[in-house]
Amino acid sequence: MAASLEGKVALITGAASGLGKAIAELYAKNGCAVAIADINQQAADAAAAEIKAAGGKAIGIAMDVTDEAAVNAGTDKAVAEFGALDILISNAGVQIINPIDQFAFADWKKMLAIHLDGGFLTTKAALQHMYKGDRGGTVIYMGSVHSHEASKLKSAYVTAKHGLLGLARTLAKEGAAHNVRSHVICPGFVRTPLVEKQIPEQAKELGISEAEVIKNVMLKDTVDGTFTTVEDIAETALFLAAFPSAALTGQSIVVSHGWYMQ
Repeated sequence: MAASLEGKVALITGAASGLGKAIAELYAKNGCAVAIADINQQAADAAAAEIKAAGGKAIGIAMDVTDEAAVNAGTDKAVAEFGALDILISNAGVQIINPIDQFAFADWKKMLAIHLDGGFLTTKAALQHMYKGDRGGTVIYMGSVHSHEASKLKSAYVTAKHGLLGLARTLAKEGAAHNVRSHVICPGFVRTPLVEKQIPEQAKELGISEAEVIKNVMLKDTVDGTFTTVEDIAETALFLAAFPSAALTGQSIVVSHGWYMQ
C-alpha cells in the first residue's frame, strides 16, 4: 500500500530550508497539513506559501526551539489552525566545529540547547496534544550517522545526536500506552547549507583541500562515494510517519550509503 498522510497534521522544525523543507513538501504532496516552524518567520512563511501555491495546506510559524514559551505557543498555533497534531519532526539544528580543547563552552551549550533541549521541548509540547484521548502520533528526530559514530572537531554535535537516541527510545516506551511512536532518522552527509558550510571549515582545520574533505572525510566510508539526498531523507520520514503500527517504534534508521551499518 502506498504511503499516505491524508488528513494528518505535522509540525516540522527547521523547515524553511534543507531537510525540513523537503520533508514538509513531500508530506504536503501526500495529503498532510504542515506547520513549518523556523526561527526565521519570513523564511517559514515563504516556504509555507510555496506549498500552498502547489495545492497543499501549510502555515509558517516563528519558533526558537530553545525557548519553552515559543515552542508551546507555536505548537498550540499549529493545532489551532489545523485541529490536531499527528506528527512532530524535530529537525532544527546547527553545526559548530572545533577541537575539544578549543571548543567554547558557550558554543557547546548552544549546540546542546538547539539539538537536545529543542528535541525535548518540542516533544513535550506535542505530547500535550498526542496524549489526549490516546489519539497517538509519531515523533521523528533528525539524528545523524553521528548518533552512532564520532568524528573529529564535532564533540558537541556527536554528543547531541547520541542523546537523541536516548530520548526517542524513552518516548517509545512511555508513549506506547498513548499510541505514540518515535524514531531517529540518521542521515549520512547531505549537501544542505549546513554541510556546504562545513566543507571549507574542515579544510581549514585539517589543512587539506575542499575536494579532499569531500572524498576522504565526508564520503570515505560510503559504499559508492555518494552524498545522501534530501529526497532520500524525506522518503524515509514519509515511510516512518505512515507506518501503521507500533511494530516499528524506538528505531534508529540510518540512511547513509553504507557509511554506518547497523
